[in-house]
Amino acid sequence: MEAGAVSEIAPRKSHRGTLGFACMKGLVQGEMYSSPDRLQTPLKRIGDKYHAITWDTALREIGAAVRAERKISPHRIGMYVGTAAGFSLLHPIFAQGFMDGIGSRNVYSSATQDCAHRFASSQAIYGFPFTQPFPDLDKLEFLLILGTNPVVSKWTFLQVAHPVQRLKDIRKRGGRIVVVDPRETETAKVAGEHQPITPGSDVYFLLSFLHELIKFRPPSDVLDANHYDGIDALSGIADEWPPERTEAITGVAPSDLRELVTAFCAAQGAAIATGTGLGMGGQGTLAQWLVEIIIALSGNLDSSGGHLVGRGIFDFAAVAKRRGLFSRDVRSRVGGFRQLNGAMPGGILADEILTPGDEQLTTLFVTGGNPLLTMPNAKRLRSALGALKLLVVTDIYLNETASEADYVLPATSPLERPDLPFVFPLFLGLQSIPYLAATDAVLTPLGESRDEATIYTQLASASGVGLFGSRALQWLLGAVTRFNQWRGKGLPQRWLLDRILRHNGAPGFAKLLEYPDGYPIEGAKSGSFLGKRVTTENGKVQLAPREFVASAAALPAETRDEGRAFRLISKRRHNTHNSWTQNVASLTQSGSEKTNVAYMHPDDLADLDIGVGCAVDITSEVGAIRLPVAPLATLSRGLVSVPHGWGHQHALGLRIASQLQGANVNILASDGPAALEPLSGMAHLTGIPVSVSSSSDVVNKDSWSGI
Repeated sequence: MEAGAVSEIAPRKSHRGTLGFACMKGLVQGEMYSSPDRLQTPLKRIGDKYHAITWDTALREIGAAVRAERKISPHRIGMYVGTAAGFSLLHPIFAQGFMDGIGSRNVYSSATQDCAHRFASSQAIYGFPFTQPFPDLDKLEFLLILGTNPVVSKWTFLQVAHPVQRLKDIRKRGGRIVVVDPRETETAKVAGEHQPITPGSDVYFLLSFLHELIKFRPPSDVLDANHYDGIDALSGIADEWPPERTEAITGVAPSDLRELVTAFCAAQGAAIATGTGLGMGGQGTLAQWLVEIIIALSGNLDSSGGHLVGRGIFDFAAVAKRRGLFSRDVRSRVGGFRQLNGAMPGGILADEILTPGDEQLTTLFVTGGNPLLTMPNAKRLRSALGALKLLVVTDIYLNETASEADYVLPATSPLERPDLPFVFPLFLGLQSIPYLAATDAVLTPLGESRDEATIYTQLASASGVGLFGSRALQWLLGAVTRFNQWRGKGLPQRWLLDRILRHNGAPGFAKLLEYPDGYPIEGAKSGSFLGKRVTTENGKVQLAPREFVASAAALPAETRDEGRAFRLISKRRHNTHNSWTQNVASLTQSGSEKTNVAYMHPDDLADLDIGVGCAVDITSEVGAIRLPVAPLATLSRGLVSVPHGWGHQHALGLRIASQLQGANVNILASDGPAALEPLSGMAHLTGIPVSVSSSSDVVNKDSWSGI
């Protein structure tokens, strides 16, 4: 380990888990983490300026403020945990431990922007939110891809090396892949088959799919009552939704849908891959539930070539059930939403801050996330953050959210700490090629930056609380941290990671380092889940949870357009990852990459008399953005597709990203209790009704500047 910067990152051609593949975003991590914009010392806002302060000062002042608010109510203190926290093992554990010590229910997660629909459905069906069946890519014959674009996004939850090659392998051995999406995506081009669908109508498509599937496989004939509850209720769920009824909603012809069902049933192993597009469409939790039913009814759950259920280095679901983890019936003050995975919906964060009361949120910690760019109705959230008594952000950059903070605490980068893969492969076995890996630090921490486990241990001490509510544990970890800080170090992370591995029967940290190509482990097996690892109260898969059945029965017969002619869908770019990589010059300095763009079908542009190089105003129920427009023939008519993660103009510490153009598409999404999907608290971030009009601005088509 040495000081300095990484000059090059390259894939290991012999790595068993990656197959020698690396995406372009991973290859520029060295540039991202050695940026001159990296935070190197704690900062305190005084007036409208930030000033460097010592860690002792930051911890003492933050701790005093937390103590004062906690005396009134612990629920006045909250935390927002972003996606970046999930790509480290100790970070989310210690952040949650800090909030457990505070005693607050107000933890908010980025999951309710993109994946809580999966957690809520799995909790109801399988008894545990992290039970996530996944396609057996090596053996399936038919793969239906719905609401995801793995060629660009690299799959959802499941670790899949070289996604393009893996999809080509399916076709090479005679398998069939069909992509159901409003746009002919990059994945659809690899798959070879694309079925257009109206945005936000997936739940109706799946209801008709189930309607036809039941004709092929009557539930009582094919489902084992020893493994499944709710068999008799399945027919009633889809009775009223034949393909003829849903065609006007989905745009999918009945003959096309029936052909898909026939082929799905005929395949020796069929699977459905879903992702963020499904979850963000407004009825994502119901849609994911229907996917799970279809997999079970078609005989593809816990089956070779169908969907497998991983286990990880130990049976996480069984341990969590014994300890009562992730199962508390805790409700939010605003909206009465149930806590899911220990977190509340991010879409009510502004309401919790702005709604008066003894438990009104006054103090917020943000870790590993940038909610001002990722949350719905970001303008309202910005106003709410300004009403807080205390906002503390832990990050590597002074991004949009950090630029509103009272204190900013500098964190280490992944290259500056030892670590294990994040929770999904390690604890859940969500890997298409199973392996374990450990990474050691390759650089010394930049400046005075500290790892998040150390930061939250020290914040707990300063706030007078014990991590995980344990005073004894806090005393021990606090003493170790103080001793190591005297030696210029923080918590002994390698030792902690080694204890986690060994306690769960895995090889130790040092042993894993001896396997730079990945330590091979046994993967998921068919027949290992049903009747053995289902963690519902009676050990059976719950096909018809009461709340889900009731929500399905209450579905409207048509989708809302609110009088607007277009629907907005999201889009990913190969060279950007959420909002993280716009500050990397090599990814964003070419002409067409200096802004996000509103893509529309050429015929729609012609009808509106809008030319390439012009700007359009896109207006929703709650906001409006202005962007340059570009034609995209692979879009269905009536759609506007806008890449997300842009709009960094408010960031004080992103010298590259803040000079780019572009707009935050989430300004167009609604927040608040009434706008959230009630089963999971998911925000509606795609398929949003919008109007589009020509702007008076004209932009240079080569640089997309001038907006």
